[in-house]
Amino acid sequence: MEKIELIFLLIIKNALKGKKTESLEALTSEEWQNLFILAEKHSLLPMFYESVYALPQLKKLDSPFVFAAKKKVMNQVLMQTLRTEEFLNLYNKLLKENIKPVVIKGITLRCLYPMPDHRPSGDEDMLISKENYGKCHEILTSFGMYTEENEETREKSYEVPYRKNGSPLYIELHKHLFPPESEAYGDLNRFFENAFEENCFENINGTTVYTLNPTDNLFYLICHAFKHFLHSGFGIRQVCDIVTYADKYGEKIDWLEVFDKCSAISALYFAAAIFKTGEKYLGFDKAKAKFSEEWACIEVEEEEMLKDLLTGGLYGASDMSRKHSSNITLDAVVNTKKGRKKGNSVMLSLFPAKEKLEKRYDYLRKHPYLLPVAWADRITKYLKETRDIKNNKAAESLRIGSERVELLKKYKIIK
Repeated sequence: MEKIELIFLLIIKNALKGKKTESLEALTSEEWQNLFILAEKHSLLPMFYESVYALPQLKKLDSPFVFAAKKKVMNQVLMQTLRTEEFLNLYNKLLKENIKPVVIKGITLRCLYPMPDHRPSGDEDMLISKENYGKCHEILTSFGMYTEENEETREKSYEVPYRKNGSPLYIELHKHLFPPESEAYGDLNRFFENAFEENCFENINGTTVYTLNPTDNLFYLICHAFKHFLHSGFGIRQVCDIVTYADKYGEKIDWLEVFDKCSAISALYFAAAIFKTGEKYLGFDKAKAKFSEEWACIEVEEEEMLKDLLTGGLYGASDMSRKHSSNITLDAVVNTKKGRKKGNSVMLSLFPAKEKLEKRYDYLRKHPYLLPVAWADRITKYLKETRDIKNNKAAESLRIGSERVELLKKYKIIK
C-alpha cells in the first residue's frame, strides 16, 4: 500500500466518524494534489475536504487545486441538497397516489453519514412492481420528468432512466434490481423476489421512505459491489456504504442468512475481504455490528482487492482500457457458470452471440442471418467512439482483464 493511499484511507475513516483530521505528517504540494485527485476519483471529495480543510499545513498551501477543490465541493453539496429535496417531493407525490417504490442505495445510504449531502449520489434508484410501472410513469411525467426511452423500450427494459429539465434530479426506475438477461449476474434477482412484501421504511427529513429490510439491504449492497467487481471494479465508496450500513443495522441483520447467500453466489470471500478492509482501514466495528462467528472464521487476504479498487476508482471507471477489460472478466464468469473452459475473450468481445446484440439491433430477432452486419456496425462504431479517447488501448485492456481474472480466482469467484 502506498503512502498516499494509506493517508487517504485514514482521512476517509475520520470522515465516516464525523471527525476532523487533526494532524498528518508533512506533505508536499504534489502529495496533497494526489490526495485530492484520489478523493475525486472515488467520488468522495466533499467528505474528504470536510475532514482536512482546517489542517494548518493545508491552509498554508497556496495552490490553485485547493481552491478549485473547494469550489467543486460547494457545487457538489449544493446539487446534492437540491436532488434530495426534489426526490423527497417526488416520493411524497407517489405516496399520495398509494405507490410505494422500494428505494435502494442513494438517499437511504446518505442518511447514515454524519453529513448526508457530503456523500455524493448522482441518481436515485427505485424498485417498482411491473403492475405499478405504468401508473408510476404517469406520476413521474406529471412531476415534470421525462425519459428518452420509447414505449416499447420502456416495456422491455429492466430499468428506465428519468430526468427533469432545470433540475439535477435523476431517477432510475427498476422493475428488477439486476438485468435479467445478464448471464453473469442476472440470477441475483431471485434473492429479491419478496422485496415488496418484506421491506421496511425509514423516516428521512419527515418523509416515509420504503426500502429493503436490513438483511436484504446489506446483501443487496454486497451484490451491487459484486456486480461492479465482475465488470471493472467498484471503488472505496461502496466499501464505505457496506460497512457503514453494517455498523448501523448490525443487530437487525441475519448474518447467517447473508453468509449463506454470499456462499451461494460465490461471493463469500469477496464480501469477507470487504469487511476486513473496513475493519482494518475504515473503523468497522465487528462487535457493534454483531458480526457472526461464521464470518469471523473466514481467512482472507484483502490487500489485492483493496489495491484493485483504489486503482480503479468509483465503479472501476478510471480509464477506458480498464472499462473495456470487463469483457474478459465477465466472459470468465459466464464460462465458470456454464462449466466451460476459459474462452477466447477478445474474439467473444468483438463477435458476441446474437442474443447479446438483439437489444441493440432489433432486426436480429427476425433476421438472425444479419449477425455479421451487426458485428461490422458494432466494431465500426467502437473505433469511431474511441479514436480520440486517451487511455483506451486493446493491449492494456487485455493486460488488465487477465490480471483481474486472476483476482476473481483468488477470491474464489471463478475456478
